[in-house]
Amino acid sequence: MPMHPLRPLLLSVLLLSACASQVLNPVTGRTELSVMDEAAEIKEGAKAHEGVLQEYGVYANPRLQAYVNEVGQKLAAQSHRANLKWTFTVLDSPEINAFALPGGYVYVTRGIMAYLESEAELAGVMGHEIGHVTARHGAQRATREQAAGIGVLAASVLGAVLEAGGIGGAGNLAGQLSQTAAAGYIASYSRDQESQADQLGAEYLSRNRYDPRNMIDVIQVLKRQEQFAADMAKAEGKPASSGASWLSSHPANDKRLADIQAYAARYKEQSGYGDDGRARYLQAIAGMTFGDSAEQGLVRGRNFYHQELGIALTAPAGWKIQNAPEAIALVNPAGDAGLVVRLVPPKAGTTHEEVIRNVVKPVDGRVERRSLHGLSATHFAGTVRNQQGQSRNVALTLVTGPGDRNYWLQQAAKSNEARQRAQAGLAEAEASFRAMTAADKAAAKAWSVQAAPYPRGGFAELAKASPLPAGTAEAQLKLMNGVYGGGAEPKVGEMVKVVR
Repeated sequence: MPMHPLRPLLLSVLLLSACASQVLNPVTGRTELSVMDEAAEIKEGAKAHEGVLQEYGVYANPRLQAYVNEVGQKLAAQSHRANLKWTFTVLDSPEINAFALPGGYVYVTRGIMAYLESEAELAGVMGHEIGHVTARHGAQRATREQAAGIGVLAASVLGAVLEAGGIGGAGNLAGQLSQTAAAGYIASYSRDQESQADQLGAEYLSRNRYDPRNMIDVIQVLKRQEQFAADMAKAEGKPASSGASWLSSHPANDKRLADIQAYAARYKEQSGYGDDGRARYLQAIAGMTFGDSAEQGLVRGRNFYHQELGIALTAPAGWKIQNAPEAIALVNPAGDAGLVVRLVPPKAGTTHEEVIRNVVKPVDGRVERRSLHGLSATHFAGTVRNQQGQSRNVALTLVTGPGDRNYWLQQAAKSNEARQRAQAGLAEAEASFRAMTAADKAAAKAWSVQAAPYPRGGFAELAKASPLPAGTAEAQLKLMNGVYGGGAEPKVGEMVKVVR
C-alpha cells in the first residue's frame, strides 16, 4: 500500500518502435514526420495515464472532479481536436503542477488549485495544457528522441543515495519507489512549443468567453509561489528549491510574460467576456485537502504520521522529511545522508532473517536483535556487493510494525564520511520509529481549504486561527490569495481562502 505517492523521483519515457510517417497537425494544417499518428497518441496516452494514476492517485472528491471536468470539456470542445475523448483529472498531490499526455489526458493537482484565484485562471492552466495536446507536442518530442536514438531516464536522487549506501540492485529498488510514464511527454518543451501552447490557450479561453488575460494572472500566481519559496529558503540561509512545479517544466521568463500579454491583447476588442467565475471556484474548492493527505501520510513539522499504517517518525532537529512513492526519507541539513523508510513487500520474506538473506544478500556482517518502542526489530551491519561487484558497507534495521507489516529502515549516504558525520542523527531518526500514540493520532489531522470573509485585522488575524506554522502562516495565506509580494489587499468582508 503506497505510503505517499506524491513526488516523482524516477522519470522514464515510453520507447516507441513505430515507423515514422507523415501526419497532419490539426493546429498548423501542415503535415509533419511523426512516429505517432492519432491512434498511436491515444494508445500511448492511455497506457501512460494508468501510470500517472498509480503514481499520484486520483483526488477522492467527486464534486471537484466533476467541476474540473466540466471546465476542461468546455475548453476542449472549442479546441482544434474536439474529436478526441478528453479526460481531465485532479491528482491527489500538493505539488504545484499541471501537465498533459498525448491523446487528450490533462491533469491538474489539488496543490495548484489551492493557489489559483478563479475559474478563469483554472481555465488558463488547462487551456495551455490542451494546447500541448492539440499541437501534438508530446508526439513531436517522441519523434525527436526516437530519431536521435535517445531514451530519457532521469536519475533518481533516492536511488543514488541507496546505491551509495551499498544495496545491490538499488536502481531496481528506486524504480519501484517511483516511476511515471508521463515524463517523456511533459518535460522540457521547446520555447516554440511553449509559445504555441500559450497562444492556443489564449485562443481557447477567448472562445469560451474567458478573458485571455487570465493567463497572465496564472503566471503571476506561480511566480509569487517561486518568490515565496526563495524568501523562505533565504530566511533559513539555504538556496531556493528547484522542486517540481508548473513553472519548472513551463518556464515563465520576462519575454514569455510579454508574449502572453501580446497574445491576450489580440482579443482586447472582443466583447462579451463573462465573469471570472471566482465565486464558483471558491465554492468548488471548499473543503479541498491542503498539503499532505491523511491517506498518504502527514508531515507536521518534524513529525510524520500515517494513520492507515499506524506508524509515526520524528526527524532530528534541522532535518527534513521527504515523501516519495512507497517510502519516506528523513534527510540531514547537508542533504548527503538520510534514513530511508519503506514497507517490505511480503514476497521479500516473512521474517527479518529471510528479508536480509533474500534482499540484502550480505557478503558478511553482524545481526543484532533490537526493540523500537516495543516493536520487534533486527539491525544488520555488514558488507554487500552491488551489481558492478563493488563492495559497500550497509547499515539497516528491519522492524515489524502494526498489522505485522515489516518496514525497512536504511541508513543511506553519499559517502562513508557523510554517513559518519550524520551518524548521531541517523540513530535518532531510526529510534523514533513507533506505532502511533494517542498524542500522534490527535496531531495527525489533515488541513483543508475554506472560504471566509476578510476581517479588519487582515491576514494577521486569519493567521491566528490557522493550523499553518505560526512563523509562516500569514505569508502563506497572502500567497494563497494573490497578495504576497505586493498584490492588492482584499476589501473587508470579501471572501478569501483560508486553511482550517
